[in-house]
Amino acid sequence: MNINKKSWFTPRGIFAGVALASLTACQPSVDKAAVDKTGEKAVSNSVSMPFAQPEKILGPEGTFANPLFANGADPWLEYWDGNYYLTTTTWTSQLVMRKSPTLDGLATAAPINIWSDTDPARCCNFWAFEFHRLNGPNGGRWYLMYTSGQHGTLDHQHLSVLESVGDDPMGPYVYKGSPMPDSWNIDGTYLEHNGQLYLLWSEWVGDEQLNWISKMTNPWSIEGPRVVITRPEAEWEQSGRKVNEGAEILKKDGRTFMIYSASFCDTPDYKLAMKELTGDDPMNPEHWTKYPEPVFQRGNGVFGPGHNGFFTSPDGSEDWLVYHGNSKETDGCSATRSVRAQKFTWNDDGTPNFGEPVPEGEFQKLPSGENGPITTKVQGARWKLANAVNDQCLSGAGTGACASSDSEWVLDNTGDGAYRLANAASGNFLNQSGELAPWTNTQAQRWTLKQNENGWVQLLNRDTGQPLTAQDCNGEGCEQWSLQTAETVAITSVQSGRVLQTAACATGADISQAAWSGASCQRWSITPADEGFVKIQTGDQCMTIADNAVVPGAPAVLGSCEGTSSQWLLQPLADGSLQIKNRESRHNLDLAHCGLAEGNTFAQAPAADNDCQKFQLREVPMQGRGSALGQ
Repeated sequence: MNINKKSWFTPRGIFAGVALASLTACQPSVDKAAVDKTGEKAVSNSVSMPFAQPEKILGPEGTFANPLFANGADPWLEYWDGNYYLTTTTWTSQLVMRKSPTLDGLATAAPINIWSDTDPARCCNFWAFEFHRLNGPNGGRWYLMYTSGQHGTLDHQHLSVLESVGDDPMGPYVYKGSPMPDSWNIDGTYLEHNGQLYLLWSEWVGDEQLNWISKMTNPWSIEGPRVVITRPEAEWEQSGRKVNEGAEILKKDGRTFMIYSASFCDTPDYKLAMKELTGDDPMNPEHWTKYPEPVFQRGNGVFGPGHNGFFTSPDGSEDWLVYHGNSKETDGCSATRSVRAQKFTWNDDGTPNFGEPVPEGEFQKLPSGENGPITTKVQGARWKLANAVNDQCLSGAGTGACASSDSEWVLDNTGDGAYRLANAASGNFLNQSGELAPWTNTQAQRWTLKQNENGWVQLLNRDTGQPLTAQDCNGEGCEQWSLQTAETVAITSVQSGRVLQTAACATGADISQAAWSGASCQRWSITPADEGFVKIQTGDQCMTIADNAVVPGAPAVLGSCEGTSSQWLLQPLADGSLQIKNRESRHNLDLAHCGLAEGNTFAQAPAADNDCQKFQLREVPMQGRGSALGQ
């Protein structure tokens, strides 16, 4: 993960002046003075990534083909509670995550910004995200580590760590700190060994990029010595430049392997190397044994395969490799790198066998167990669906009292324009007959949501096209449902990843955005109003439009719950997000200037199909119970 040599330097070493979108998730393996002279204006903080996704290659049922999607450097993928979660490098000030119950569904899943930053010390050039579930000071949490730095230069790239509020990889998150804020360090990952947590990262010394290790006191702080654990000694680790980076840990049957990327990423010979912990002390380089040959490299028309991660199949029976690669030998550290995945096996001697890169377009079987049957707790905010006629709620037994836990659902987007309705109590999913069953990845368990102008929602089954009808219901409206949350939630902006709040819950205070702090003014209840409209409430006050104005630009504020300016439609979109429309003005809630900054406010604006008018609801812990407050 080095700077794209072709993009940043002409043959004479002078900056070529390309936009950041043509750069890579690679690191500045360049002379610092040269960057100071030529790279000061090279990095933009507002670059969009306009690369078109390839058309999905359709093969036999139960198969997929690489690449999963384009422009996907430095992938990290986890399967958790019925969904795959994927991050890739963005080069922006936003951290993007995709979610899907199917591996190939990640190609069409909406990229959701779950974190953004405007602190000048760490605002920009986001690289190489990884998220690990660890037992931290607040119990089991996701710790998301990434590389970022300052605008206009790559000299100050360093690691930062976020902590999730709950058990959802999509957040919300709080910023915890940087292990080494004052030095250049990238590509962080964790090693847990004998109850001790270690940090692995990459750093330059002279003309060599090395992998390092240090002990950690918590998932964002190191202590004691910092030790070089790998260096590019072999000739096959020095193609283009002497580089070791992107270390990842793989464990099997009591053995610990370190898989890392070797050689310069701007060459087709970027590849994977391996060491094994053969002693008891990970801090002792002599306790690691290096394997003499690469374990994964170019082949079958795939070039520069590297910066990998590992995940297991949904049923836990298979081990899988995720990595980025190029389609052409001339492609390097650029947005040409695409996400790829393939199963790997184990040799008789207990070492991993990654084989060769699977050719593009060759069909592979989907990970085992992906098509179920799966019963699981799906992460996400819990909803209640109240019927328009009988005021009862959809439940696992048909319809019933809205107070029952059996009437709580997660509306989980499937990445293909539909939702699955996961029953929170049973871990099963609603099918076309209105019954619960384990997930089997069928159209009969997918639903599209159709909303009318009064807020009532129809749930149309993907298999039959028929709407879900309330049990034992007669008359008009039995197919209509009101969306209400079953709990207090955080409302997050898809643009910024920050949550909606008010200052001190004061009447008339602007609705603004902020990182999660656990404050009561960041917690919202969605309660029924007239017809299918709802109130968005914190305490005894509601989100409303100042002075009941109907003009675009009127600010959203905290105020009275009376009147139609305090009533809203929650409009579920095909990509899994929501638009929030005011009943009185018919305008959408909109993030001012699409800004990322803390304190940016919200106002109403004409409907637009952009992330500045899209939101997601997040489950958050009860106040005072593991709220994961920032440092």
